[in-house]
Amino acid sequence: MRLNGEMGEEEEEEIGVADKLVVGYALTSKKKKSFLQQKLLCLAQNKGISFVAIDLKRPLSDQGPFDVVLHKLSGKDWCEVIEEYRQKHPEVAVLDPPDGIQHLHNRQSMLQDVADLNLSDCHGKVGVPRQLVITKDPSSIPYEVTKAGLKLPLVAKPLVVDGSAKSHELFLAYDQFSLTELEPPLVLQEFVNHGAILFKVYIVGETIKVVRRFSLPNVSKCELEKVSGVCRLPRVSSASASADDADLEPGVAEHPPRPLLEKLARGLRRRLGLRLFNIDMIREHGTRDVFYVIDINYSAGYGKVPDYEHIFTDFLLSLAQSKYTKRPAT
Repeated sequence: MRLNGEMGEEEEEEIGVADKLVVGYALTSKKKKSFLQQKLLCLAQNKGISFVAIDLKRPLSDQGPFDVVLHKLSGKDWCEVIEEYRQKHPEVAVLDPPDGIQHLHNRQSMLQDVADLNLSDCHGKVGVPRQLVITKDPSSIPYEVTKAGLKLPLVAKPLVVDGSAKSHELFLAYDQFSLTELEPPLVLQEFVNHGAILFKVYIVGETIKVVRRFSLPNVSKCELEKVSGVCRLPRVSSASASADDADLEPGVAEHPPRPLLEKLARGLRRRLGLRLFNIDMIREHGTRDVFYVIDINYSAGYGKVPDYEHIFTDFLLSLAQSKYTKRPAT
């Protein structure tokens, strides 16, 4: 079986000893290190949860039995394996369906689900920035931008999210002439001033955890008139850019309303079929209740979330109580 992402030999062992809930995992070495941290494993063991590495050299159905399968591998072969397993073992909770994860690998399709929700109520409004997909011919970008009526500056992002560093590269284009320097396929999003603060909204089942991150500063009309070209942007929204303890203006620091987040998370869980994902969300500067979703990621950065070990183990136990994770007698 060819897979994109390797697991080391040391993973061919059981992590923890328990008899209540068995979680089979197929993670890259990098994801295992960031997610299955010691504090999580200790708490899981105390709660009767064991993590068992899936042997990629053996048929998945011959292993286990598992109550939950946690995976973060890519590639056509692995997707076929895990999908076949889901069909044969409906009693096992698979986190998460491959087709739902693949949906988030395309920045056009991921945000369309948010737009289709048309979320607006007394707590606020959630939308997506106006955007344009360019698949080829950089020389046509200025014309396509004018035709679509997009306003500068524009954030340029690779269309496909494949986990590589390149797929997370961001550029800010200040003028139309410089747009031809960009490399398709890509998504162009209108830049929304948001006070340099981004909200990372982590979804774990029905639990929502919000943290603040420093983001890109506002772009004034004066700056837009003076600056030209394409500027490569630093990686934003990472844990190292935490703004949770920063001294910020209340109108900038205030989290999005909880009822609005619950409605958004519920709608996206239903549409995506996913239970582990996070949302990059901004508040339009100068407003209190106008928000935009600018990115959605699958199962990323959870190891940096405060109290994540309690959140995730409680989530696993809630799965064990559902009819979908009752193992058949052997």
